[in-house]
Amino acid sequence: MAPSAQQAPGTFDELVARLQERLDRLTPSHRLLAERVMADPEGVAFMTISDLASAVGVNEATVVRFATALGLPGYPGLTRLCRERLREQAQLLRRYDNLEQLNLEGSDLLDRAAAQDRANVARTFARIDRAEWDAAVTALAKARRVHVMGLRKCHAPAYLLGYLLRMLREEVEVVAGGAGTLTDELRRVREGDCFVAVSIHRYSAETVRAFEWARTRGARCVALTDNPGSPLAPLADHAFFIDASGPAVLRSMTAFTSLVQALAGGVAQAAGQQVRSALLLEEELLEEFGVYAVGNRRAVPGNSHESAPEAD
Repeated sequence: MAPSAQQAPGTFDELVARLQERLDRLTPSHRLLAERVMADPEGVAFMTISDLASAVGVNEATVVRFATALGLPGYPGLTRLCRERLREQAQLLRRYDNLEQLNLEGSDLLDRAAAQDRANVARTFARIDRAEWDAAVTALAKARRVHVMGLRKCHAPAYLLGYLLRMLREEVEVVAGGAGTLTDELRRVREGDCFVAVSIHRYSAETVRAFEWARTRGARCVALTDNPGSPLAPLADHAFFIDASGPAVLRSMTAFTSLVQALAGGVAQAAGQQVRSALLLEEELLEEFGVYAVGNRRAVPGNSHESAPEAD
C-alpha cells in the first residue's frame, strides 16, 4: 500500500471507511492489520507497536508503514483513533448518566427528545445527494421485486417501508430471517431486484451477509445506515446516512422513519397512475373485509359487515 496524499482520517469511522475502500488492494500483511484494527479497535487502542506486530505476525516496520500509508502520523495516530472508538463504546453508559443528570437537574426530557429528533431529521435530509435519492426512488419503483430487511431495532423502519411499498406496488417482501428461514427468503433475490438493508451500530451480522448476497445476485442495493464506516456502505449502490442520536439511553429511529416515509412518497410520485389503481383496490378490499372500526364502536368478530370502513 503506497503512502497516501489524502487527508488523514479524523475519526475511527473515517478510518474504517478508508480501509474498506482499499481492502481488496492491500498487501497480505496490511490486510491482516486492517482486519485486526476493524475487528478489535478496543484491543489495538492499548497495544504497543510490538504487541500489534506480534499479534498479527508482521514486523514493526510494517505496522508503521501501514499507519503512514493511511495518512496518519505513524502508529500513535492509529491508536488515537482506536481510543476514540473505545470512548464511543462507553456511550451507552454515558447515556444512562445523562438521563440521571436530567432527572437530577429537573430538565424536561420531552423537550430534549423533540429537539434532538428535529436535529436528526434536519441533518439527515441535508446530507442527501439528490441524484442518489432519485436513483434509489427509481429502483424502488421500477425493480421487478423489492426486498427490505432490518432486524432487531431496525425491524420497525424496515417493516414500515415494506408496508408502505406494498400499498403502492406489487412484489414487495420484508425479509424477516426468523426461525432459520433467512436462506429460504434470500433464494428469491434475483438480478433486477432491489434490496434495501436497514442497520445501525452494532450492525446485525445477518443483515450484512444478506446484503452481500443480494449484491452478488445482481440486485440494486440501497443501505439505510448511520455512518460511512458501516459495513453496509461499501456494498451499497445507494447509501443514506441517518442520524440516530438520542437525549438519553436509547438511540432514536425518528429520522429513519421520516426517510422511509419520504422514500415511499417518492415511489408514489414516480409510479403515478399505477399507484392510484393500487390504492383504489386497497380501499375496496378494506371495505369488503370491514378492516376498520367506525367512531367509538369496536369491530365485533363475525360482524365486521356492520361497520363501514375508513381509509388508512
